[in-house]
Amino acid sequence: MTANHTAAAQTWRNRIKQEFLLLLFTALSVMLACVDPQPWSRYQGWLQWPTLCGLLGLMVSIQGIRDSGLVQRVAGMLVARMHSLRGVGLLLVSMTAMLSMVLTNDVSLFLMVPLTLAIASVSNLPILRMAVLEALAVNAGSTLSPIGNPQNLLIWQHAQIPFFRFLGALLPAAAAMFALVAAVTWLWLPKGRVELQADKLDGHPVSASLAVLSIIALATMVLMMEGGHAPLGALLLGVPFALFSWRTLKCIDWLLMATFAMIFLGLGHLASLPIVEHAFGEIDSPLSLYLTGIVSSQLISNVPATVLLLDRTPDAIALAVAVNVGGFGVAIGSLANLIALRLAKQPHGMQLFHAVSVPFLLVCGALVYLLTRLQA
Repeated sequence: MTANHTAAAQTWRNRIKQEFLLLLFTALSVMLACVDPQPWSRYQGWLQWPTLCGLLGLMVSIQGIRDSGLVQRVAGMLVARMHSLRGVGLLLVSMTAMLSMVLTNDVSLFLMVPLTLAIASVSNLPILRMAVLEALAVNAGSTLSPIGNPQNLLIWQHAQIPFFRFLGALLPAAAAMFALVAAVTWLWLPKGRVELQADKLDGHPVSASLAVLSIIALATMVLMMEGGHAPLGALLLGVPFALFSWRTLKCIDWLLMATFAMIFLGLGHLASLPIVEHAFGEIDSPLSLYLTGIVSSQLISNVPATVLLLDRTPDAIALAVAVNVGGFGVAIGSLANLIALRLAKQPHGMQLFHAVSVPFLLVCGALVYLLTRLQA
């Protein structure tokens, strides 16, 4: 083995050692496979191939937009027109929340976090704080829409709730969540003015061909995901990038994809265990449902929690409120949290996220419950 191969292997070993969640959920998946072996078809279902393919397609598209230099150019234009850090922060979290209502929470983050990183690269905007705030913002914004996140889509389709009735029922909870996010943004970001680093504003040439290819790929991927054809969409957009922008594919965070695969596999298997299913049973009390939705989301993430609770309660709207609130708190409460932190790639991100998100869950949980009881 050459010195270059040895160095590359050592680099990969060091990277994997830093992947705490990947190692944790790989160990969980292996342990469950040993103590509760299942047919291969069940493992395929738990892996959620359409979701993984959709994430891969989004990552390729956004990496292409980033490589084209377009996001850096837009960032320079945007920040040049803003004056205060708090103003920039409120604009970004508002855009993130609004996009999550129509493009889903993960698509919103794949668009907004790179833009935020680009703005931070030419100014004094605090990157990690904004990544945490944008994770909170997508959880708040996507709560309102039946297509804003996977748990809402599951509940909406399962309960056959009219679109606008769903919007009206979730509006108080979503409004309270976003008001809290806006308040945290205003209080947490520095009061100062945006300080531009002028030498970095004009150093980003734009590749128009790569930008157009990437934007078309992103729009195509979103449409294919909406139509239930995410694997085909990922395959189709992989071809032009392999032919014309191989560097984009090389820059994809493949360890993030592996982490999500292991999370889906481990949590899916865990949620299907008879002892776990029996622990929930039928839930009739509004407070019991609310607390169960939040706590189970903290333990197994809010999408598996939704699947587990969907047939155990007659109140689909109350379940939607509970699991959306459960997206705050610990990072695995919502996969959007992990996406935001991973895209930001900042040291100590997980610690800062929990220092903000756990207290946020406690305040938000109490406030939203009071609002829903008044609404009832």
